[in-house]
Amino acid sequence: MNKNSSNIMALAPNTSNKRETVCIFGTGDFGRALGHKLIQSGYPVVYGSRTTQISNLIPKDAEVLGHAEAAQKAAIIIIAIQRQHYNFLTPLAEVLRGKVLVDISNNLKLNQYPESNAEYLSQLLPGSKVVKAFNTVSAWALQSGTLDASRQVFVCGDDVEAKQMVMNIVRALGLTPLDKGSLLAAQEIENYPLQLFPMWKFPIILSFGLAAFFFFYCLVLDVIYTYIYEKNNFSFFIAITIPNRVFPVMALILLALVYLPGIFAAIIQLYRGTKYRRFPDWLDKWMLCRKQLGLIALAFASLHAVFTLVAPLRAFVSWRTSKTIISQALNNKTEPLNHTNAWLSDSYLALGILGYFLFVLLGITSLPSVSNNVNWREFRFVQSKLGYLALIFCTAHTLVYGGKWFLSPSAYKWYLPNIYILSLIVPCAVLVVKFVLIFPCVDKPLTQIRQGWERNPKYSEQSNYIINRSAV
Repeated sequence: MNKNSSNIMALAPNTSNKRETVCIFGTGDFGRALGHKLIQSGYPVVYGSRTTQISNLIPKDAEVLGHAEAAQKAAIIIIAIQRQHYNFLTPLAEVLRGKVLVDISNNLKLNQYPESNAEYLSQLLPGSKVVKAFNTVSAWALQSGTLDASRQVFVCGDDVEAKQMVMNIVRALGLTPLDKGSLLAAQEIENYPLQLFPMWKFPIILSFGLAAFFFFYCLVLDVIYTYIYEKNNFSFFIAITIPNRVFPVMALILLALVYLPGIFAAIIQLYRGTKYRRFPDWLDKWMLCRKQLGLIALAFASLHAVFTLVAPLRAFVSWRTSKTIISQALNNKTEPLNHTNAWLSDSYLALGILGYFLFVLLGITSLPSVSNNVNWREFRFVQSKLGYLALIFCTAHTLVYGGKWFLSPSAYKWYLPNIYILSLIVPCAVLVVKFVLIFPCVDKPLTQIRQGWERNPKYSEQSNYIINRSAV
């Protein structure tokens, strides 16, 4: 008997941990999805609606009341309606006084209104505590539970206690709240979902521009030059050959551009003798988009691997191979194996495979699901140490394959260098400067600077004074 009673007590709900009621104004897609998620997390939910008739779409455990009656039952009210319908809240000002209003609305255009929706709501209801949240989470993600890509929730508001209450709800839903400060940040938060890959804009434009340049460069040397001077029509090179020359060049240059801003940052810190001064804006923006540059470089490297694997299937390759075989048969002559070329071909293939393997490893560790499970030192080891090793392998892969064209006059058509020669400029420069930076005579002062040592402390004190004054 005692055993059964203990089991019953263990299964009984803990009423002391009962969560507070949450009110939701609006029964649209997001309001219903959020209400369902709140109920799953143990929150009693009451909907405020124009009609109290219960629909099949409303979560079955939720209560539906009129706006005024629903607002009286909860301290936190989620406003799941669009800005143009906020006027109906004005007659409810007394009921909503002191309540926490969570604005989740978004606009159709960037900076659509002079003030943010949350600030507008605060002006309509000055007696309420307005908090901006949940506008970066989609209704579909809440319903399906696939929140990996949108787990972070930006929160802002002028009342610290109100923000904390909302962030507690965010955590209870299995999401990650990020405090963005006062309600002045609401405009930025509302603009965030409207930006199409904001951190990808510069990397994509840069990649497209470089790829177009190198494609046209190869077109001139491999198709137009050949047609003019050798009367050969190699226009079909546009489909496979030229892209498969552009892809590895782009992958190598973009990978070098991932590590080049770190080189600039080290040089600037050595020159200034301090880490307490901001980098130039262009360098700050460059360093922030290194992940995107690396992922685009990995995409180009993957395309190069696929295009190389299908190369033997091309009619041009089959024709050239059969032509060589028939020529040797007619001349009754077999070309001996050139061991130098055999070593070079095997070496550049091995270097390419190793470089691509490290490339993929860098891409995997940059994923949030992976990077969140490694500590800072492990992440830095992979992205820095193994990243430079990948750059070395990929540069050596290109050097072994295209280095023979450096001293070959036939490679300079119209006095223009081969594309592989151009591709080695940036990565070789990065590796040479990095090699200099790891010398003890350079690395030691750089490490000291990054640990807080300053060559001219007076300048730092002056800059800190200016920063503090501006903050006041």
